[in-house]
Amino acid sequence: MATMISAQVPAGWPATEEEARAVQDALRGRVVRDESGPPPGTGHVTGVDVAYDDERDLVAAAAVVLDAATLETVAESTAVGRVAFPYVPGLLAFRELPAVRAALEALPCPPGLVVCDGYGLAHPRRFGLASHLGVLTGLPTLGVAKNPFTFTHTEPAPARGSTASLLADDGEEVGVALRTRTGVKPVYVSVGHRVTLADAIAHTLALTPRYRLPETTRRADALCRRALREAVAS
Repeated sequence: MATMISAQVPAGWPATEEEARAVQDALRGRVVRDESGPPPGTGHVTGVDVAYDDERDLVAAAAVVLDAATLETVAESTAVGRVAFPYVPGLLAFRELPAVRAALEALPCPPGLVVCDGYGLAHPRRFGLASHLGVLTGLPTLGVAKNPFTFTHTEPAPARGSTASLLADDGEEVGVALRTRTGVKPVYVSVGHRVTLADAIAHTLALTPRYRLPETTRRADALCRRALREAVAS
């Protein structure tokens, strides 16, 4: 059974686009890109995701901890609160982070590696949700997104495990399009914090034994939707 808590927007949380971008600029240099992170298939791996009810201005976040070796659920928690920031592409972390952090802090065990439904370095300012969460918590993080953001890539080969680089306008590789199922459209993997791209790819493949999306994301998605329904009903 998940623990549900109330998420509060922290004092001093950015209220404007200008303030939010200034926070991104201030924190971006703290991203650690030269640590390998925990070996894939070991310890805990935690998925985080959010669901919104825009009419009621509510956001529900879920954190689901898996045993990385067996992919069995170890623990889960949820947090519900007010949406912390308006919808602005490139600044979604400011909408989601207070609830996501509250859900992580409510877990009864260490989360280990955290997998976000979104981006890390594959972000116009190189500081997406996965990187922002990693810097704020110190946890190793990576992003696995369902859709590409603003970067170009060639089509990866059809076989599971095939990759194609996500390239910025200046040619920098900011992540990969990764085929997790043969013949199925790819997911988009990027480094968040304290993990290499090679290990982020390996973790993603270890978390996708049957489906296109990681088990971490699938379970956190289902749990945050349920938490939102329960919060609305109450």
